[in-house]
Amino acid sequence: MHAPGYDTSGLPAWNASQAAIDAYGKHLPDIRFIASLLAGYQSDREALTGRLTHGQDAVLSEVNLLAMEARDDLLEAGAVLDALALSCTPGPYLPGEEPYDDVPEPVDSAVELRTDAAMLAERLVAHDRVHGGGKTSRPPQPRTDGDRDAERDSARAYLRREWIAAREVRLGGCRLP
Repeated sequence: MHAPGYDTSGLPAWNASQAAIDAYGKHLPDIRFIASLLAGYQSDREALTGRLTHGQDAVLSEVNLLAMEARDDLLEAGAVLDALALSCTPGPYLPGEEPYDDVPEPVDSAVELRTDAAMLAERLVAHDRVHGGGKTSRPPQPRTDGDRDAERDSARAYLRREWIAAREVRLGGCRLP
């Protein structure tokens, strides 16, 4: 049974039962959207499998493209968090390593923001160590003296340099007003 009022254009063809409509109500379009995403992911996996039969080079090319996209995502999100963290009062990071389950509540929002910015910056550093991609310098190496705050600061500085370099390449050296 088709539910009146739900736009199904562009989504995989399936009709919601009355039970589904009753259970999900106004959230049914979200369920349909998730189904659409899953169908798209399945199609992508099938296409990648098909390319595998045509040779290793096509798969490696696809993996490299996905790695570059992941790096861009880390750069963009990391730059936003870093800029927000720089707008806060300077201070420490959360102690220890993620997932930070043992941190007592409440946590100062500036400390949490700095830690989140550093976490993404460290993921960028790890990504660039494995896949390459650094435009400004080699990624910072882990510190041997155990100074986690300095290591995090170094990762954030690296992220800033990389984001600025990527923006200047995209904009041809011009800056947005």
